[in-house]
Amino acid sequence: MNEIERSFYHMEAKDERIMQDLPAEVVIFSAKLLDIIANELPYQLSSNAVLLLADHLAFAIERNKRKIRLKMPISYDVQQMYPLEYKIGKYVLRRVQKEFQIELPDEEIAAIAMNLINAKAVSDDLKEQMEIELYKDMLDKITEIVENVCHLIIDRDSFDYARFATHLHYLFQRVRSGRAIDTENLKLYKLVKEEYPKVSECVDQIGECLLNQWQVQLSEEEELYLILHVNRICVKEGL
Repeated sequence: MNEIERSFYHMEAKDERIMQDLPAEVVIFSAKLLDIIANELPYQLSSNAVLLLADHLAFAIERNKRKIRLKMPISYDVQQMYPLEYKIGKYVLRRVQKEFQIELPDEEIAAIAMNLINAKAVSDDLKEQMEIELYKDMLDKITEIVENVCHLIIDRDSFDYARFATHLHYLFQRVRSGRAIDTENLKLYKLVKEEYPKVSECVDQIGECLLNQWQVQLSEEEELYLILHVNRICVKEGL
């Protein structure tokens, strides 16, 4: 028992599986951070907040190692709308740099802030519940598009799907509020489209669905993020 650094209780089977895919040091680091962060936030975080943050940080560290840097033009909006979460994002970035001796870009501050917002526990507010149902309906449509175009069956109970859904909910919030990301990664966008043609076709259909249902047009940078996340879930599902 003296060698056990951290224990996690009441975890679902899917959470245990994703825990095995994440670097243990990142999970433990995220759990310790959330012990501090929880005292700063005026709301409760969901039970899988640790895994969401650990997954985000592990993905960010991996991108950094591969020299992939995605700009986040909505950083100013996030800072203005969610000043507390943005402040916490700065704190997390400093801790990551100190703990792992890696220099993550400042764009990660807003991304971490949005990760916390997405990890917020479900509210009893009626309006918020209606918004959740609207997002759920669109999520189902997009999931079917991915399955049909990429010819696979997605496990909707998996943590990988929960991660995918979290990204889409974040995207839904942006496009419906008119805060969609402006294109800043045009060169990377073209390279990724060429590297993943099938996934790119899938994202084109998702864009058409959003345009028809919500009258919103995805920017090329939004499409870039979608290609990366759709490809990620396809890889996890064994495509």
